[in-house]
Amino acid sequence: MKIIVRKISIPDLPRLNKISRQTFAETFAEVNSEEDMQKYLSENLSENQLRSELENQNSEFYFAENENEILGYLKLNIGKAQTENQGNKSIEIERIYVLKEFLRMKIGQLLLEKSLEIAKEKNAEFIWLGVWEENERAIKFYEKNGFEIFGKHDFILGTDLQTDLLMKLNLRNNI
Repeated sequence: MKIIVRKISIPDLPRLNKISRQTFAETFAEVNSEEDMQKYLSENLSENQLRSELENQNSEFYFAENENEILGYLKLNIGKAQTENQGNKSIEIERIYVLKEFLRMKIGQLLLEKSLEIAKEKNAEFIWLGVWEENERAIKFYEKNGFEIFGKHDFILGTDLQTDLLMKLNLRNNI
């Protein structure tokens, strides 16, 4: 298998919509109500919403692909596109999702490495993200890669108020 990571654009929107909804549901449907999941998917991962995110010059999306099959995706935010203002010397990883059937293939690691490469190109001082406090698998993944918890923020999934841990990696010591 030869996995490539490539930046995507508007023509990729239908495929982005499909993988966004599928990976989010695979990751969180078992531990959230169907109503909250449907509300989140329709409001936050609709084609219109994803189009506006793709058109934002401060956001970038990437697919991890094998022979044109999408295995996972990455979304990065800089500047004002960040979900919380962490300043102009930071980059936010808003989403790293991999299809369930490919989770053990280190695709998340490839996408994280791509985000670090981009952060280096943009001369960022640190890279950060929010991860649901109950997503132990993701928390361990980020900790293994040197991220540390530095705060919390609210995340609303449908009507359910949840807490995300904010984690960051200082790039001045790691690149």
